[in-house]
Amino acid sequence: MKSIIKFIAYLLCYVFYPISYFFPRTDKILVFGSYRGAFNDNSKYLFLYSCKSIKDRKIVWISTKKSTVCHIRNLGYRAYHVVSLKGLYYALRSKMWFVNSYTSDIAFCLAGKAKVVNLWHGIPMKTIEFGITKGDLAKRYVEKDFWDVFFHPAPFRRPDYMVSTTDFFDDIFSESFRIDKSQCLQTGCPRNRMLKMSIEQVDEFVCTYESQQTKNIVNRIRQYKTVFVYMPTWRDSQADCFANGFDLNVLNDIVAQQDACVLMKPHANTFISKSVEYSNLFFLDGNVDMYCILPYTHVLITDYSSVIYDYILMPEKSVILFHYDYEEYVNSREFIFDLRDNIVGKKVHSFDELLSTIKNADYEMDENLRQRVIDKFWGKTATYDSCYQILEKLSLLSFSS
Repeated sequence: MKSIIKFIAYLLCYVFYPISYFFPRTDKILVFGSYRGAFNDNSKYLFLYSCKSIKDRKIVWISTKKSTVCHIRNLGYRAYHVVSLKGLYYALRSKMWFVNSYTSDIAFCLAGKAKVVNLWHGIPMKTIEFGITKGDLAKRYVEKDFWDVFFHPAPFRRPDYMVSTTDFFDDIFSESFRIDKSQCLQTGCPRNRMLKMSIEQVDEFVCTYESQQTKNIVNRIRQYKTVFVYMPTWRDSQADCFANGFDLNVLNDIVAQQDACVLMKPHANTFISKSVEYSNLFFLDGNVDMYCILPYTHVLITDYSSVIYDYILMPEKSVILFHYDYEEYVNSREFIFDLRDNIVGKKVHSFDELLSTIKNADYEMDENLRQRVIDKFWGKTATYDSCYQILEKLSLLSFSS
């Protein structure tokens, strides 16, 4: 029954999509959205900046979640459910859409003639979209499987603009999204504004804009001497994000002895059982926005996630690279570049090595290498106010007060 309902819903969207082209659009309305109806990632930070900086246009967030709409309204800003009269009106009337991934962040069937600004979700390590040639996603981008494409139409809508960082990534994004390099905006990522703030500024931001859930997380971890954050990448197979032999009880004991804690943050697409509670391991919901929490952490533990490139923008932070399945993973995914030559951090290849590294605090960052990686992947955008740069390049600040 669920499959039938899903099929009918998508069929209706395909019927309405061409109709959305007939609605007159205005550049006086800017709409924003994010995946799964959440209020997070680059869209969130550019939205908040725009609400403060642009006075001559209506700035609107559109979501599939009532809780998101309520939260944004409580902040004093415009937000509407996509299936509401005002939500439909603003989506169909806006000339410019800002999304984190695809038009499905709002509703692909309402995009029509809207100009889509894809803020994406970070610097890619692995091949993405139409750059993919193998793996599970090849079914969509290479084989063009009918049903896979039918239920994922949004990736096939080319963005009008793509946020980028350097000439190298202009090449990657233009190929992956089938756009001209002139459509890439070298601005950096709006969410990284949080990583460049002083901790006092982050405190103020959290107090002003964040949910009680996020405030509780921040208050909880501030009592520890060292805060680790474990952010593994998504496996296409939706596999558990922990390695074989990953013993949570042992990890909990080790960090507890050091007056430390670990924030366990799976990828939003990854399912993980949280039926057991631990004293010093805190499991976070997959949709929690980490970018206002990362400044309160000290050490990132990750594997092949591009979050590393954001994290190293913060000085005096460390990284542990937990490559327990390196050969298996690199054989199942295509990397844009040689991974081992383009990352920085303490490499460990087993759970025992990870424990030893944590116990001995053997994760001091190589600062020279860190800066070389920043220069290569961020270039001049490492110093940019990305929100200002995006709005300026799109000529949206011209008439603002």
